[in-house]
Amino acid sequence: MTKMVAMDKCNGFGCCRVHVESYASTYQFKSVSNHNTKNTSIRSNQTSHLWDKIRVSAHVLQLTWKIQDQPTCAACVSEHAECNHNDPLDVYGAPTITSGYYCTCHFGYSGNPYILHGCSSNDKGYNPIPSGANCTRWCGNINVQFPFGFEKGCFARDEFHLNCTNMTSSAALLMLMQEEQQVIDINVNEGTFNVTVASDGHVSQSDLDWAQQAQQAQQIHISAYGYILFYKWVAAHLSCVEAQHNRSGYACVSTNSKCVEVRDKVMTSYRCRCFDGFQGNPYIQNGCQDIDECPQPNKCKGICHDTKGSFSCTACPHKTEYDPLKMQCTKIKQEPLLLGIIIGMSCGFGVLLLSFSAVLFTRRWKKNVQKQLRKNYFRKNQGLLLETLISSDETANDNTKIFSLQELEKATSNFDPTRIIGRGGHGMVYKGILSDQRVVAVKKSKVMEQSEISQFINEVAVLTQIRHRNIVKLFGCCLETEVPLLVYDYVSSGSLSEVLHADDRDGFSLSWGDYLRIALETAGALSYLHSSASISIFHRDVKSSNILLDVNYTAKVSDFGASRLVPINQTHIVTNVQGTFGYLDPEYFHTRQLNGKSDVYSFGVVLVELLLKMKPIFTSESGTIKSLSNYFLEEFNEGRITVIVNSQVLEEAAEEEINSIATLAERCLRLRGEDRPTMKEVETELQTLRANRLILCQVDPRNEEQMQPRLPTRPGDSGRRYSLEMEFMSSASLPR
Repeated sequence: MTKMVAMDKCNGFGCCRVHVESYASTYQFKSVSNHNTKNTSIRSNQTSHLWDKIRVSAHVLQLTWKIQDQPTCAACVSEHAECNHNDPLDVYGAPTITSGYYCTCHFGYSGNPYILHGCSSNDKGYNPIPSGANCTRWCGNINVQFPFGFEKGCFARDEFHLNCTNMTSSAALLMLMQEEQQVIDINVNEGTFNVTVASDGHVSQSDLDWAQQAQQAQQIHISAYGYILFYKWVAAHLSCVEAQHNRSGYACVSTNSKCVEVRDKVMTSYRCRCFDGFQGNPYIQNGCQDIDECPQPNKCKGICHDTKGSFSCTACPHKTEYDPLKMQCTKIKQEPLLLGIIIGMSCGFGVLLLSFSAVLFTRRWKKNVQKQLRKNYFRKNQGLLLETLISSDETANDNTKIFSLQELEKATSNFDPTRIIGRGGHGMVYKGILSDQRVVAVKKSKVMEQSEISQFINEVAVLTQIRHRNIVKLFGCCLETEVPLLVYDYVSSGSLSEVLHADDRDGFSLSWGDYLRIALETAGALSYLHSSASISIFHRDVKSSNILLDVNYTAKVSDFGASRLVPINQTHIVTNVQGTFGYLDPEYFHTRQLNGKSDVYSFGVVLVELLLKMKPIFTSESGTIKSLSNYFLEEFNEGRITVIVNSQVLEEAAEEEINSIATLAERCLRLRGEDRPTMKEVETELQTLRANRLILCQVDPRNEEQMQPRLPTRPGDSGRRYSLEMEFMSSASLPR
């Protein structure tokens, strides 16, 4: 449209004409298309107020516009398009529009970004086929491969044009963006090259400008290391799909090559590289050649077969093996069979002999260590003192023995758990058979204070001197362990407590005459300990469970673990309280003064047990826990003895006999020890009562043992085994 036509016939289609006053610096118009309203602000600054209307109408104005009535960036539909929100600048560099957006093509692309496929690449300058002849490919010791080159027609594009400054040196110059840079290495398969900077280490402004231009020209990343700049380059600013559509300008011409896209925030480019298993130049025909992987070390552990682009492995043939040094299968060296057998047998025998020697040495070493340990324990437990005490008494020397640990281990089958016949908080008791076939009970305690060792030795020495038919015999001890072991006589028929409180449904019970005899035997044993032995012994834990019964139901006083030795000229000693609640002397409990009357009190509780057949601590019908001694004294004082006495006793004993036993028990249970009888007096009264009973029954006392009926053993008792240790460990005790 000519200027005059535009001035005369411009009707708004293809052109527009507007009258603008000379003083106006900006103006705004509305364009309507397809009945959709679009507001676009267009401003233009006038440079002079002297222009007349004709000149303004004929003057060419540069107008800018933005989209304001659509969703953000919805109009930028083309590939390689980008949305811009920055305000365009006028000729004076001032912003023109304050809101909205407009679309542009990426750098290296041009066209209409508002339509599909509207932006196309400007990069059409790659020539994949060199047209030059006799192209120089070496500059000094640097190999320059296509797409780079020196002569015209020997490089793929102007950016890859190099200038070799000295054919005998390693210096080449890369002409890029009108700047010269010294290239020292080119890798066409990886798309990289290295460039040196100034020798003084200073990067010149031209180097920096060139690097910035290279980045803008999509030379990808640039980094500095020492005096060398590292660059990556691409064949063209096209995607692989776009490049392959233009076959005449496609760079990856070699077979076995592929296109590799290089993307960044601005644009997409591509370069070429060989397939895996191939190497060479992907930019020339047949430039990618197969790699023979087989010569590479340790690729296969057998026979390697090179294939196109890869390799395969097969195992070495029979009787061969892979030699990593020679990288091939070699024949296995086979020694003569007989030599192999001899070597194998010799090695086996040597290993066996060495193992046997090691085991023998270990056992001997452990044996020596244990032997030395036993000696140390023997000295620690004052074994020499006990030997001296025993040797000074001929009687004790004949009947008492200090056992070795080896003897007791043999007697108890190395303390086999199946030999345990009792266990408690203080230790365990094992049944053992000595070499002389004596059956014994071996007490293995858990702990003993070192301060108690001397006292323990003295007690053992004294107890081994006791000779009484109603006291369990202590055969000796073993001092070769950390805690001494005690060896006692073995008693097999249980305790008085178990017989006395057995379930009536078992159909087993001793007669009142048997109970009276057991009481007399127990009193005689305690009286012997108090006054007839070489030194007074206070038992301190008299109770029905410590009165064991042998096969003939003869009483055996046991458990001297709480006993204390008192010189004849001393009436009492002060100790920590120890005993069993229900049997414990209240005076001893409060004063801690132990004397013979403490055992008398405990024996009085046993007499009450025999009369009432009740346990020392019991639960009444009302559910309250009561002490048997207190209950007995209350009823005795009210004259109700015959009411509380057990029915069997009422049937078998005379009323006078019951009253006598009850009166004796009451005297034994008096709170003040001085008001109680001695054990000798108790023994005498019981002897009188038993003699009277025999007279009433018209039985000769000398034949009582033969005439007294003995009940058969209770069912299941054949396998039961008891010892004083079992009852000792069932006692509730306080520290000594």
